[in-house]
Formats: sequence, C-alpha cells, structure tokens
Amino acid sequence: MWEVVVKSGKKNIFLYRELSKFNFLIGFIGTYECKIDVKGRISIPSALKKQLPELEEGFVVKRSIFEKCVELYPMQEWKKISDKLNQLNQFVKKNQQFARMYQAGMKIIEIDDAGRFLLSKDLIEYGQISKNVVLTANTNHIEIWDKDLYEQSIAMSDEDFSELAEQVMGDLNGNEFGIS
Repeated sequence: MWEVVVKSGKKNIFLYRELSKFNFLIGFIGTYECKIDVKGRISIPSALKKQLPELEEGFVVKRSIFEKCVELYPMQEWKKISDKLNQLNQFVKKNQQFARMYQAGMKIIEIDDAGRFLLSKDLIEYGQISKNVVLTANTNHIEIWDKDLYEQSIAMSDEDFSELAEQVMGDLNGNEFGIS
C-alpha cells in the first residue's frame, strides 16, 4: 500500500512512500509485561515496537481519564484528539476546565535508540507504577499500567464480561443482532 506524501501544484508531481503493514491504524494489538528502571525508563517490547508508527514523530503520554494508568498516543493519533479539543469554544468555562484536566500532566516523549522511553515522576506517581509494568493495547493508544493494578482492572468473571460485551457491543448497528 502506498500513500501520497507530497503533491506538487500544476505539474501533478507526486512523491509516494510505501506504507508498512502497520502504518495504517487498525488498532494496536497485544498485552506485554516489562519493567521500569529506577530512572523511569521503559523498554518497548519488540512485538509492540513493530506496531508503532514512525518513531521520530514522537508520542504523547498523559493521565487516563477513567483508570489509574498512563496513556501513550502516537503523535498522529494525538493530533486527531488535539483537533477536537481545538474545536471547543474557549469562552465556555466547562470547556476550559475539561481541556485543562484532560491535558494535565501531558508530556511529549521520544523513543531512544535502545527502544526506551522516559516516563516522568508525576505520571509514574499518578499511575502508581512500581517495577513491574504492563503495556496493553487499547485501540488507538497504549495503556501503561502497574502490573498489579492492571490485573485488578481486568478481574471479572466470564459471565460479567459476557454481560458487559452484550451491553457495549450487542446493539452496535441499531438492531437486535448487534455487529454480527
């Protein structure tokens, strides 16, 4: 698959680049256990690193809204969210409060040559992250969890999960047959 990178005016000159098999976002896949070192660095497992888009564009890390974890967004995905935030009317107080809280603790990070990224102390504290870490895919971003907190968050009986799945996905197309 190819994408147009540059289109030049009247002459219709196109510069293409080949998309890698993971360059278009179908969502990240997988859950990976790793460790955080004393400096706050986390090595990205190679299977996950292969799924990440262009590393040189950088990433955004931020607090999760609903869970005690940290979220890592590729810059291309963060730009989509940022565009939505920029559409909020800044003269409405609740919009400013939301934007402020949503972006609290947010940082731009890069992956170093050793495949590691540095998580700031405030985000480590927010996520209650200790030595053992779980990186887990959640559609367009990666969640960074303390391993014990992650295990607690997914502790649900099969029956409870079945019920949740039916509630969330069962009527996705507006009919009784759900998405199937």
